[in-house]
Amino acid sequence: MLDMNVTSFTDGDLLPRGWHFFMLAGETRKSLLRQDGFPGLGVPIPDLGLPRLLLGGRTVSYNGHIIIGSIVERTSFVKNITKKTASSGPMAIVTIQHELRPVSGAIPVIIETQTYILLSDKSVQVKSEKTPVMHIHAQYQKQVVPDETLLFQYSALGFNSHKIHLDKDYTRNIEGLPDLVVNGGLTTLLLTEFIRTDLGLEITDIKVKHAVPLFCGHTMTLAAEHDETIWQLKVFDDNNTVAVEMSANVKTDMI
Repeated sequence: MLDMNVTSFTDGDLLPRGWHFFMLAGETRKSLLRQDGFPGLGVPIPDLGLPRLLLGGRTVSYNGHIIIGSIVERTSFVKNITKKTASSGPMAIVTIQHELRPVSGAIPVIIETQTYILLSDKSVQVKSEKTPVMHIHAQYQKQVVPDETLLFQYSALGFNSHKIHLDKDYTRNIEGLPDLVVNGGLTTLLLTEFIRTDLGLEITDIKVKHAVPLFCGHTMTLAAEHDETIWQLKVFDDNNTVAVEMSANVKTDMI
């Protein structure tokens, strides 16, 4: 998927940080999928009567490494559910926490929390019109154009059947969006790979916030700047609007 030589990785090597996403895949029978195709949040949650789902953000803490070829135990649970009423109708914020622990270890080496926003089908649709930013000012920049194959591969690896990543008719006619939506997790992976391969750094923790959707076939600009011990990264859409923001701490001896 990342167009890399897989023979460069072997049992006993360290799994690159950011690659653990496939271990968080939901395990849901087809008959129990949500109407949007999403296989759930990794753990059962109450039926809140809110059919629309958006990814709000995530945090990931790396307390150690996963070794390729090792056995890893995943623990997932609902950390918090907050119900609200917005001007567009009822909504809920659901936070899921995942912990990955090698069975040979005593503590999780990766802790990831994912925040999802659940909306009613009467909620205002996400609008694609944005106010453009005239210029992107960042020391490090890279452009990526996600295509349908990339979205499919990422969805397949994470067993994510949400229709907004796979079904163009559903995305346009039901969600009211212009094209397939780039997976939020895929955007995070592209950013962590940008840090790992282009900047040559190793992350220790990240915090990601999603502002507006990114679309298949549209140019994304990854941008990074260093602020003391923290890297600030952003993803701009093809209108130069900030779509995703990430703050990342890295190993200090690599700065």
